[in-house]
Amino acid sequence: MPVTANELDRFEASRPRLEAIAYRLLGSASEAEDAAQEVFLRWQAADRDLIEVPEAWLTKVLTNLCLNQLTSARARRETYVGEWLPEPVLAGDPMLGPADTAEQRESVSFAMLTLMERLSPVERGVYVLREAFAYPHREIAEILDLTESASQQIFHRAKKHLADGKARTEIDEAAAKRIVEEFLAAATGGSVASLVEMLTHDSIAVGDGGGKVPARARAFEGATAVAKFLWGLFRPAEAKRAIVGGSPEVYAWIANGEPAAVAVLDGRVIGVMCLEVGEDGIAAFRNQVNPDKLERATALWATLDHGKPLVEQAF
Repeated sequence: MPVTANELDRFEASRPRLEAIAYRLLGSASEAEDAAQEVFLRWQAADRDLIEVPEAWLTKVLTNLCLNQLTSARARRETYVGEWLPEPVLAGDPMLGPADTAEQRESVSFAMLTLMERLSPVERGVYVLREAFAYPHREIAEILDLTESASQQIFHRAKKHLADGKARTEIDEAAAKRIVEEFLAAATGGSVASLVEMLTHDSIAVGDGGGKVPARARAFEGATAVAKFLWGLFRPAEAKRAIVGGSPEVYAWIANGEPAAVAVLDGRVIGVMCLEVGEDGIAAFRNQVNPDKLERATALWATLDHGKPLVEQAF
């Protein structure tokens, strides 16, 4: 049955929400886009006269598609080269979804998306629908074919799995960019000691090159080790310029609701480093340099008024 103009408009109005749910479930913007498009194909093929609540039907189809995909994704990540990190989503991208509450903002952070890898697919589904989109347990139960009490139990179990004892600090856009400015000033013109002062004692630094770009297979741990790595990362070196094809510019921005340093070379985003800020300093640096995970960021970057770079030649 051909989709009418009204039905197409209804789906397109739902697409941003569907993509935002899928991104939180999959940790991949490109896979979230594909999942939403697959839902459209199923919407197109369905007998829509029998669908009483289209938004509920679309959400149910999308969520179950993503949960099935998560099962196979786990197997793929077991053979992933190096550390796996989510695909970054820059501020201004509708895929970030709702950000009215602290829980909604937290649910899309690099830190939380990484932590959610601990959850089973069903736990992740319940957690995302409840915490990030405020679905009542009754509706979650219908979407995932659970009982309402089972949904509540799974949600509490998921929250327990995600508790890591670290308090993430809520900061506004101006403060976020100021933190990146201070970090870059220390990394490019200061010393290892000046960097150590900015970090928590148990800070970590992890990078995802996906086998496409050199990245350490395991995280750096501890303030001194992390500071030495970061200080070395921004030291001039012909070998680094040869790998990336030049010396990138670095901007202060926000990605996944966190302060971020965005490295750009000839208009192409080649790295997004998210900074997790705790009460005592910067607790983590998560650097996405896998080019396969930076295509959406590059496309959005071309449309943004990002001003002048803080660092014109990173190395």
